[in-house]
Amino acid sequence: MDETHAFAADIFAAQPFTQLIGAELVAAGKGRAEIAVEMRDALRQQHGFAHGRLISYLADNAITFAGGLGLGTDALTSEFKINYVRPARGTRLIARATARGVGRRQAVCSCEIFSIDDRGERLCALAQGTVVAVAG
Repeated sequence: MDETHAFAADIFAAQPFTQLIGAELVAAGKGRAEIAVEMRDALRQQHGFAHGRLISYLADNAITFAGGLGLGTDALTSEFKINYVRPARGTRLIARATARGVGRRQAVCSCEIFSIDDRGERLCALAQGTVVAVAG
């Protein structure tokens, strides 16, 4: 594990909500992050799809990690937008985020969220957000 991934893994491990839902930091590097979660009934909505807030969590957290790693520091989301493309029906979800523009204090990031099943990956949401460096 390289220094960037180790830094991200320490922050990830300190997030109680992340631990509650059982999310996994799959990959992390300069300006990029991948976060996944195995689906289970408690994370589904009434129609059996992944709950929209779960998809939103994955996008928001992956964006914040990608932006923070692009900035080289701990970070917070300052704004966030998501478009749900189709219901997530898979057994696993994965969010892949990339910092698209990194300045001194903020990074603009994009994220694709996929549902995964035995047929492969299907895009279920697209997100974009702005991340700011944590002061102090």
